[in-house]
Amino acid sequence: MKIALSSDHTGFEQLQRLQEFLVAQGHECINFGPKSFDLSDDYPDFIRPAAEAVASGGCQVGIIWGGSGQGEAIAANRVPGVRCAVYYGPVLAVAAIDAEGTPATDDYEILRLSRQHNNANMLSLGARFFAFEGVEQAVKIWLEAPYDGLERHARRIAKLDQ
Repeated sequence: MKIALSSDHTGFEQLQRLQEFLVAQGHECINFGPKSFDLSDDYPDFIRPAAEAVASGGCQVGIIWGGSGQGEAIAANRVPGVRCAVYYGPVLAVAAIDAEGTPATDDYEILRLSRQHNNANMLSLGARFFAFEGVEQAVKIWLEAPYDGLERHARRIAKLDQ
């Protein structure tokens, strides 16, 4: 799979480690930067090109890092055709409650749902909230989760870029 990667300065080190992991798994990665650590960098300068690569089909998916992951996801979601989900890691995921009011027992269910229901094509990770330990498993789960293609999900997704 061809994966666009990008971050701000806060996610710089994690991005390098993630790229090594993904390449070892057989994926092709295009790193849109930053190429060096700079506290004064502006994340849209790096996130937007990664999002455009995903939207154009140059990359199948994208994974981005930021301090919170929120600004990066907002920047990515400004590009038509991008559906970027944010994940903070298993600690916050366990606080989730399902539709029946039952507490979640699967730390990674939200990752699966972002792909299954929303066909998310980008994933934003919050470096300040998500230690690198466990990132490999989370990313692997997200990449392997299929889009279910149900009519109601396809209909909703189609409305996003109208």
